[in-house]
Amino acid sequence: MTERERVEALLKRQKPDRVPILPFASAIGFSGLYNKLSIAEAYNSPEKTLAAQRKTARDFGWAIIPFFSYASFGGWEFGGDIKWPSSEFSQAPMITRRPLETADDVWKLKKPDLTTAGIIPLQIKFYQLSFKDDLDNEPFNIIAFVGGPVTLAANLCGIDNLGKWSIKNKEVVHHLLRITTEHSIELASYLKSLFGTDRVLPFCGEATTDNRIISPKFFEQFALPYNKELQEAMLSMGFRHLFCHICGEQNANLPYWAKIPMGDPGIISIGHEIPLSKAAQYFPSDIIMGNLEPAIIQAKTAEEVYKATRTVVEEGMKITGGYIFSPGCDVPPLSPVDNMKAMTKAVNDYGWYK
Repeated sequence: MTERERVEALLKRQKPDRVPILPFASAIGFSGLYNKLSIAEAYNSPEKTLAAQRKTARDFGWAIIPFFSYASFGGWEFGGDIKWPSSEFSQAPMITRRPLETADDVWKLKKPDLTTAGIIPLQIKFYQLSFKDDLDNEPFNIIAFVGGPVTLAANLCGIDNLGKWSIKNKEVVHHLLRITTEHSIELASYLKSLFGTDRVLPFCGEATTDNRIISPKFFEQFALPYNKELQEAMLSMGFRHLFCHICGEQNANLPYWAKIPMGDPGIISIGHEIPLSKAAQYFPSDIIMGNLEPAIIQAKTAEEVYKATRTVVEEGMKITGGYIFSPGCDVPPLSPVDNMKAMTKAVNDYGWYK
């Protein structure tokens, strides 16, 4: 089977011959550096970063769904400022000025024009390019980034403000989440109008709802209703499968995540902090994706990466609902090539189903 066929088998609720390899977010920073691009160049040149993602996937033997976005999405798109990565240790665009500084600013906030806001025009150009081809290692033409309501809100005002307002001024938080949720729904609808639904995998998820940052009570009150509304809206548009990244340590949030529809089936990506078996218990009808610790890929030896990958793959293969191997979040851009080869080799050595 090809890598595309392996993922497509899982989407049809069938077992592939081998665990598919689908690095999270197409390893945008790593693929850029691997192809001699600066990370800033990768984020500003849709043509070059698409070519880099595809060449990297071919060289290593991965499945790929072309991806083009950044974790701080929203800060620039809603009128703030960002800084492009320029130093050795800058791995993605970062916000330098947030659109919201006070609670009063929230009441004045307007949704941006999707045709001109921030990185969105570059995303559309990237998506248009990726739709020109139908490749044997691409189960979808694009991962369509729509964001997560709480993380988007935190990118606009800062997690410190969001936390304080959730205690002292709940109406402000609900108003902000109403705006970010509607923005994400409108963005998904806009992408559907341009590209349809068949070859598009909408991407959402929350990094800010890590339990080291917020409590399960916060998640239940603020994250659950708005994420549920977003996911239901995308499914009602005709998207059959949704890709959701539950980032970081969110074990206490899993009972609430399980109440949110993900598709038929959805793809649930988890960090290394959540055991694969535990995720499978909460999402028995969805495909689980993950969850090698990204730091291991960059900081350990190739032998250690190989052993750690084997452990993850052997655990993932026990999941009856379907499993895709991936790091638990984005691949560190400075990961050694030998470590990436070791990771891939471990899946090829131990990921075959009997």
